[in-house]
Amino acid sequence: MNGADALITTLCDNGVEACFANPGTSEMQFVSALDREPRMRPVLCLFEGVATGAADGYGRVAGKPACTLLHLGAGYANGGANLHNARRAATPVVNVIGDHATYHRQYDAPLNSDIKGWAAPNSLWVKSAETPDEVGPLAAEAVQASFGVPGGCASLILPADTAWLETTVTGPVLQPALRAQVSAQQTAAIAARIKAAKKPVILMGGSCTQAAGIAAAGRVSTAGVRILIDTFVARHSRGAGRFAPDRLPYFGEMAIADLEGVDLMVLVETTTPVAFFAYPDRPSVLVPEGCEAISLCGKEADGPAALAALADALGAPAYGPVVEQALPAAPAGRLDPYSIGAAIARHMPEGTLISDDAVTAGLPIFTQTKTARAHEWMCLTGGAIGQGIPLAIGAAVAAPNAKVLCLTGDGAGMYTVQGLWTIVREQLDVTVVVFANHAYRILGIELGRTGAGNPGPAAKTLLDLRNPRIDWLQIAGGMGISAERATTAEEFDAAFERAMTQRGPRFIEAAL
Repeated sequence: MNGADALITTLCDNGVEACFANPGTSEMQFVSALDREPRMRPVLCLFEGVATGAADGYGRVAGKPACTLLHLGAGYANGGANLHNARRAATPVVNVIGDHATYHRQYDAPLNSDIKGWAAPNSLWVKSAETPDEVGPLAAEAVQASFGVPGGCASLILPADTAWLETTVTGPVLQPALRAQVSAQQTAAIAARIKAAKKPVILMGGSCTQAAGIAAAGRVSTAGVRILIDTFVARHSRGAGRFAPDRLPYFGEMAIADLEGVDLMVLVETTTPVAFFAYPDRPSVLVPEGCEAISLCGKEADGPAALAALADALGAPAYGPVVEQALPAAPAGRLDPYSIGAAIARHMPEGTLISDDAVTAGLPIFTQTKTARAHEWMCLTGGAIGQGIPLAIGAAVAAPNAKVLCLTGDGAGMYTVQGLWTIVREQLDVTVVVFANHAYRILGIELGRTGAGNPGPAAKTLLDLRNPRIDWLQIAGGMGISAERATTAEEFDAAFERAMTQRGPRFIEAAL
């Protein structure tokens, strides 16, 4: 057994069963060891940003980490944007980052870099194995560290010689840390503050937006408390049979207007809300004047349990209100995000996993699917576009029996378009919908909001994607995925129905 064998065995013993990889020369021992460990599923990604985004999607759905295999510091840097999103989502991810052999580092070969420096900003834990006997124990430690709490990225640096040298040491099976519990005294104090408030709201994030937290929040709402969730959450359980909280608006001034009159904001597994960006003469902190923000619990705690205890303290019933299923009529006429949302609501089956990187098209579809069959919505938590396709890959690997739907803008889709190839290679049940408006439309909106003025000819060249016009059918077809284009609401409705009634990779260009 060499160090690479010890690494993979230890990862599998600790429940890591998927590896999203873009390997290089320094990782060949790891690649070879995969033939000797059938418990690990290797998934080749043609760009590191696909591998890291897929690991994020896997962790959000499976509730445990996958590992990535990245080629030195440069490979890690290529995947950094989606690891930023994973960090913001508190997703457990184990990054295995190859490095030069320990004795070769001193020569400063072309790919030599400060790997720890690259990995540290997005990682809860970064360590390097310096001997083969350290590899297994550090792998176990990395898995444990990735669970947090809250979770995040653990990055294990694997020098090539520690992978090829012999060892007899594998790592132990380590248990994740338990989430903190909120005390009865804290719960009672918050309940008293809520009862005394004129217009209280609860803002929640983290694990609270999944099924157990949503149900508990529904109970709390019966005590006259408005429930809000963060604008972008890792996973939101929604649709028929579930309580439907409101979502904090994206634009700061809209959020402040929505919160007008609120005198108490209770934070549960989240922090004081702030605007996504700074704008001239607009607020950064999204708490209205005269409102006090207090915390029931932070991200390290068991938010759903805290909400359930709060519901009990408020004398709430055992069950809160839930959404009744109501599917829209068949859309007709103009193709836009609203008609697309109607088609999605009509046809997506129960349990669909949605990866949302749709940018300007996302919110209308989100609102249109409120009363659709029960589903899970995964947001762009860190704002780094290019997450949609990779996140869908990881979700499909984690839940092979679920329908997975990727919603992506055309600009965002081009960041990680290589993921289409992986979807086909792995024959994943993923439907990709690209909103082809041939523009960075969100930037056009932001140009005005930042006070930068109306775009002239030079500025427009940085916002427009029409020259040359991207032919999505050719791109998708070249990757081997069945693709079609919809130009009307009727065409999209029919195409989406076909995609939902067949298994396997599908691609729809929504020509907006």
